Amino acid sequence: MNILTVVARIEAKQDQVQLVKAELIKLIEPTRKELGCLQYDLHQDNERPELFVFYEGWQSKALLQAHLGSEHIEAYLKAVDGAVASFVISEMTKIG
Repeated sequence: MNILTVVARIEAKQDQVQLVKAELIKLIEPTRKELGCLQYDLHQDNERPELFVFYEGWQSKALLQAHLGSEHIEAYLKAVDGAVASFVISEMTKIG
């Protein structure tokens, strides 16, 4: 099985770190229960606490897209509106 690896990098605005962190943590439990979710781990940078990274594994791009359209992602986006400085999703394939 080819696993779709996703790295999502979220940078909170300096004065919004706690809000963004709390909202990101809320995503973990419902996402791990989603069809096709193999891994969904949240990390926070040790030197730059405003920087968060999700390391994810999905069975397919279609199931990732379903996740991105889920109610909990929609609720997260509303909750952090204006609190995130940057958000980048990279879809990757393991080569070694």
